[in-house]
Amino acid sequence: MTVLATLTALASARYFSLNPATFIPGQAAIYLAHLGPLLLHVGGGIVALAVGPWQLWIGTAVFRKGMRPRIRVLHRLLGRTYLIAVLAAGVGGLLLAPLSQGGPLAHLGFGALAVALLLTSTMGLVSIRQHHVAAHRAWMTRSYALIFTAVTFRAWLGILVASGLPFDQVYAVGAWTSWLINLLAVEALISRTIVNRGRSAALNSAS
Repeated sequence: MTVLATLTALASARYFSLNPATFIPGQAAIYLAHLGPLLLHVGGGIVALAVGPWQLWIGTAVFRKGMRPRIRVLHRLLGRTYLIAVLAAGVGGLLLAPLSQGGPLAHLGFGALAVALLLTSTMGLVSIRQHHVAAHRAWMTRSYALIFTAVTFRAWLGILVASGLPFDQVYAVGAWTSWLINLLAVEALISRTIVNRGRSAALNSAS
């Protein structure tokens, strides 16, 4: 996950060259006419995509007993960086969604993704403010699953377009499936974690 996220973040940085040849086919004119939302979305997405895996890893360790205060400070710093990046990516995504290729289906899909990203990240912030650590972990895991759509959407396009399906059709459907698949996967992971913790608690109580 970390390798794919890093490679995708590096590849996405090419958008800052403002070279139309690097843009999605058919979108060059629209992107050039809306550089503000584009660079806001791409810039925030790059930072969130690259920071997320390390933040999740540190977050798993930071609540263990005996964890150094410096690691906690690093976790808070990265968390704030991630949330600012998510805000940029989400707002930029909302502004770009009505301009996306693929018609109304794609517009709604990308718009729903931006809203879901902002909501899950906000819930993650609210839950940790209320000291609900387990809920915070779950919400931030969902948030990163949505950011990781940058990877799964590209994989979706690459595989299905290579199979001979029409680009616009694959693009429009992928605007929904690429992030819904991620959410389903992460919900299964969260559910399994809860079950495992329940079993461990039951075993500890029995012993």
